[in-house]
Amino acid sequence: MPLCSNVFTSPERCRVNILICRMKELLDDARKDNRAVGAFSVANMEMIMGVVKAAETLNTPVVIQVAEARLRHSPLAYIGPMMVGAAKQAAVDVCVHLDHGMTMTTLKEAKELGFTSIMFDGSAFSLEENVAKTKEVVAFARMHDLTAEAELGVVGGKEGGSVEHRAKFTEPAEAEFFVNETGIDALAVAIGNAHGHYSGEPQLDFEVLRDISQRVGTPLVLHGGSGISPAEFRKCIDLGIRKINIGTANFDAFVDAAEKYLELVPRPDYFSLNERLVHAVYEETKKCIEIFNNKEASL
Repeated sequence: MPLCSNVFTSPERCRVNILICRMKELLDDARKDNRAVGAFSVANMEMIMGVVKAAETLNTPVVIQVAEARLRHSPLAYIGPMMVGAAKQAAVDVCVHLDHGMTMTTLKEAKELGFTSIMFDGSAFSLEENVAKTKEVVAFARMHDLTAEAELGVVGGKEGGSVEHRAKFTEPAEAEFFVNETGIDALAVAIGNAHGHYSGEPQLDFEVLRDISQRVGTPLVLHGGSGISPAEFRKCIDLGIRKINIGTANFDAFVDAAEKYLELVPRPDYFSLNERLVHAVYEETKKCIEIFNNKEASL
C-alpha cells in the first residue's frame, strides 16, 4: 500500500506563502462554483500533513481547524503554530480556523498565532445574547481582517468530547434576523446534522435549509458532516452550504490505522506508524474533497 511519506519535501515547494488566505475568500469562490469548502479538524502533526497533502493532490483549497473544546488535548500554543506553518508551506490555499470558540481570550490567542478565521459559538445563549456576543466578535474580526463564523440553533452531539447537546433546528426567520443584526461572514445551521457519530441515518431537513438559504445571502456551514451520504452533501451544497466540517471521520481513520498497524506489524516503529497515520487521514480527506467539489464524477 503506497504511503504518504515526505509530505512536506516535494520539489515544487520553492517558496513559503507570506499571507494565509481568509475563509471568506474561499467561501466566495465556492459559491461561484456551486461547491463547498472542506473544513477538517486536526489534532496533531500527522493529521495536518494528511489533510494538506490531500488538498495539494486535488489542487483544492481547504480549511484546517481546531475547536476550543479540543484544546485540552491539543493546546493551542502547540497545535496553532503547526497549522499556521503548514498553511504557509502548502502548494494550495489553506485557511487556518478556530472552530467553536467559546471565549474572547481564545479567539484573541488564535489571532495572535496567525489564524485567519474564527468561529464564535453562542448557540447555548438566548437569541438576544447570541446576537450581542457575536456582534463583539464580528467587530474584533473586522478590526483584524479575519473571517467570522457563528452558529444559530444547536447542532446536536458532542464536540471534542464535551457535553452532549440536544439539537435545536435553526429557525429561518431567526437566521435572517441574526445575519442582518450581526453582519457575520458565515452561518452554521442546525438542520438535523450532529457532531460525532450519528445514531442511525442522519435525518436532514432540506426544506428548512432551503428556507434559510432563500432568506440569507451569507454562506452557510454544515457541522457534523461525518456520516452524511454523498447525495445528501450534494443536495446541501445545491441549497447553499459552502463549508462542511469533518472531524469524526478523520479521527476514526487515524485510530483505525493505528490499531491495524499495531496488530499487523511484528516490530512497530514510530516512523512507519507516522506514515500509516498520515496516509489514512490523506485518503479520508481526499474522498471528502472529491464529494464537496460537487461534480458527478466524484460520486
